[in-house]
Amino acid sequence: MSKRVFSGIQPSGHIHIGNYIGAIRNWLGNLESRDNIFCVVDQHAITVDYDPDALRQGTRDAVALYIACGLDPEKCRLFVQSHIPEHTELAWLLTCVTPMGWLERMTQFKDKAGAKRERAGTGLFTYPTLMAADILLYQTHEVPVGDDQKQHVELTRDIAERFNHKFGEVFVIPEPVIPVVGARIMGFDDPTAKMSKSAPGHYHSVGLLDDPAKAHKTIMRAVTDSQQGIVFDPARAGLFNLLSIYQVLMGQSREQIEAYFAGKGYGDLKKEVAEVVIAEIVPIQQRYRELITDSTYIDAVLARSVEKLRPVVDATMDAVRRAMGHR
Repeated sequence: MSKRVFSGIQPSGHIHIGNYIGAIRNWLGNLESRDNIFCVVDQHAITVDYDPDALRQGTRDAVALYIACGLDPEKCRLFVQSHIPEHTELAWLLTCVTPMGWLERMTQFKDKAGAKRERAGTGLFTYPTLMAADILLYQTHEVPVGDDQKQHVELTRDIAERFNHKFGEVFVIPEPVIPVVGARIMGFDDPTAKMSKSAPGHYHSVGLLDDPAKAHKTIMRAVTDSQQGIVFDPARAGLFNLLSIYQVLMGQSREQIEAYFAGKGYGDLKKEVAEVVIAEIVPIQQRYRELITDSTYIDAVLARSVEKLRPVVDATMDAVRRAMGHR
């Protein structure tokens, strides 16, 4: 039996090259060898201020873009989180067995709430249990994540183990899977900060749907340093970020890349990175434009995925309800 994989991205903002390298490309590499479940997590998107119309459109955009990136609906289940209401039911049940101290240690709440902690919605504080429910509902074996998300998978493991100890063996204990290269792609304007959909900088990221000219300009303006030599040195954050992107998209070793750029300057590197990024995103954009106008196809993909997932959802929730005394 193939190991089951679950992962998802919020439908807010735009999907950028960091998401593509850190998550989507890794999904594509496992389409044949894993039982893949991929989710547009629209319930997570409402933990902060949002526009309902933008969320609705962003959800459909994300589905079309995932498929355009190569996620074949015949080889995976691609669905929208809110289309399976058991996600929120299980999240509540898990919240009731999760100590507050565990949630208080989660760094993302502190980062997102910031100085507005007292006014932040409760959902922002408890959403790690919704993330745990997303994973555990499907008896997931592997969760592909960037290294900054490992804490959430570790919390999910703790919750599952606590539940199993208290109520009996119900959940599979998932493992985080972190890619060796490209686990965290940083902002072009600030290579000390992870590339983010919500960052304000105009030249912070390259979106998969960005105009090629804008993508080229953003990469050519990427922050680097004043040192000589193009080598993989994590201490030189801007350079290391550009080389990491190039390595993933070219599929070459560090030694091959350093030899190729020996004697060349940052301008040469940025030009080459821009070229490989644009070569990657242009076909995606073309396929996306075809898909986004075909609402019937997108609706059919989502409905089929929910139908295929229903047996495992029903089995898990029946076991959970019985274990907790609800049946």
